[in-house]
Amino acid sequence: MRSFYHFLMTYRGKLKPDDRSRLADWAYKSFDFPKHSADYDEISRFLETESPFPSALTVFDELWEIYSEFD
Repeated sequence: MRSFYHFLMTYRGKLKPDDRSRLADWAYKSFDFPKHSADYDEISRFLETESPFPSALTVFDELWEIYSEFD
């Protein structure tokens, strides 16, 4: 199974950024993001303390559903 970070990078770099691409761009620049993790709880706990914008946890939950369907 690929990491959530690897999946998230497919949303990176949009010309018209949305919340999904904002989260991906932020994770790309973050030194501390758990880049090798495929564990919901680990990533969720990290985002609870390091959330880059108010709706980041909601966006993460939406993306996790998509991620868990395909990986």
